[in-house]
Amino acid sequence: MGKVTLLGAGPGDLELLTLRAARCLAEADVLLMDELVNPDIVALAPRARAIKVGKRGGCKSTPQDFILRLMRRYALRGQHVVRVKGGEVLLFGRAGEEIDYLRRHGVAVEIVNGISSALAAAASLGMSLTHRQHCRGVTLVTAHAQDHSEPDWQALAATGTTLAIYMGMSRLGSLSRTLLRHLPGSTPAAVVQWASTAQERRLCTTLAGLERDAARAGMGSPAVILVGSAVAEAVDAAMPTVRDDLTFRSAGRAGLLG
Repeated sequence: MGKVTLLGAGPGDLELLTLRAARCLAEADVLLMDELVNPDIVALAPRARAIKVGKRGGCKSTPQDFILRLMRRYALRGQHVVRVKGGEVLLFGRAGEEIDYLRRHGVAVEIVNGISSALAAAASLGMSLTHRQHCRGVTLVTAHAQDHSEPDWQALAATGTTLAIYMGMSRLGSLSRTLLRHLPGSTPAAVVQWASTAQERRLCTTLAGLERDAARAGMGSPAVILVGSAVAEAVDAAMPTVRDDLTFRSAGRAGLLG
């Protein structure tokens, strides 16, 4: 009997992989790779067959049922299947249904955690998501629910936490307008696209300017949106590389970093 490892590949920088992740990749017989995984990761799995099973909003995607059957098929052949997911495997990656399916079919499952893109984004901005002078914690939330419903933004705004919003760029306008009903327009906000990779782009602004500045900067998916007073701490670390066309301001701090 083989097994399946659900492995978080992080936001893209292969140096952020854990030692355990590197060991599992080296032992893998089959890699089932998500769309946003750094393709260079296959170099760490020299004996494995790599199969792309990508999913991405607005694009043609591999059906989830097909992925489940692939994992089961290869594991029952006695092979070590590594399901490679971008970011952290237990955040917004359908790990729950995959674990349940494999257990019901008698397939052993192990989990190898990875760096989530919200953590990588905060590191790039030089800020703490849980700065004790600003907030009580951090809330990780997806703007893209299976039933297309919206999160309870009023309740989330009332938590006083830093909001780390995944998969929200396609509805950034409605998202920011809704948050503005419950938070001041001066609330610091940021967008980090392709966090940790060579393509990374960073935008620091306010909630009032979020939609406008993101559109002006051409920001898009994949990206993480950060909202909350703790984001103000990103400014000092970011200042040396601010482009000339956008500047930080103490009241409406906006800046594009490339």
